[in-house]
Amino acid sequence: MARSAVLLVAAFLPAAFGACQWASLRQMTDTYIESQTFGELDPSLASEGVIYRENEKVVDIRKGLLSKSLKVDFSHTIIDQTECASFTKLVVVGDAKNPPGYVIGTQIFYNDTVDGLLTTDVVDVIVTTADDSQFDAAQALSHVEAEDWSSLGRDNTDSRQVLQAVADAYLDLWSDSSKIGAVPFGRGCSRLEGSRFIADSCTAGLPLPEPGATSRPNTNRRYVIDESVGGVSVFSVFGSLENAPASHEFRIVGGKLYYVHQMVAAKS
Repeated sequence: MARSAVLLVAAFLPAAFGACQWASLRQMTDTYIESQTFGELDPSLASEGVIYRENEKVVDIRKGLLSKSLKVDFSHTIIDQTECASFTKLVVVGDAKNPPGYVIGTQIFYNDTVDGLLTTDVVDVIVTTADDSQFDAAQALSHVEAEDWSSLGRDNTDSRQVLQAVADAYLDLWSDSSKIGAVPFGRGCSRLEGSRFIADSCTAGLPLPEPGATSRPNTNRRYVIDESVGGVSVFSVFGSLENAPASHEFRIVGGKLYYVHQMVAAKS
């Protein structure tokens, strides 16, 4: 059974942050995880009109990664009630059927219908596996399963605007590295780039462009924001790595950045 990193407090579940019901979004996300586990598409994910993207390419959802049965060793989800969306990270260490393993990030956007019923609109997947940059599923698992993503409580949350601004400030460094002072790094901030873990520093060895270098921004950004845990997921095109599909996830507490997760679907 997958070990879940979803540590939200039940008392915090009512729709404090948006119109979409937390329970409905969570249920739909669980359906996605089960579909990936069994390699059998739930009708809610494969209904007519659903857009399915895999590493920035629109493909047939019935022929993509979701058609594979994967033993999920770890799952972690954040819920965006305002945008009616979710982000889920899956770690698949690998077995005889899928020896290389996978680290997968999935943003799902829904349409809110009558009586809290949801229909899937977009399934957006960033998948990394063997030969991708700094890939090692077992090492990644050892770091993510030790993290704290517990609820912050209503009185300790940052606004969506603050959370997105912090995430954007970090991603903007690849356009202008001189702005590093504008990123509010928290004390003890840690970085996970694929499976490369940098403890207690989100600036040490940061592979930024030289000052004055040609700008290679992170473009086409798509956001899932969960105020309850200070979580922000951003999918983008990573200009500094030849426009590779990229997933970044951040944990921000009190306006300070504490976790940075980077996954890039680019061959090493």
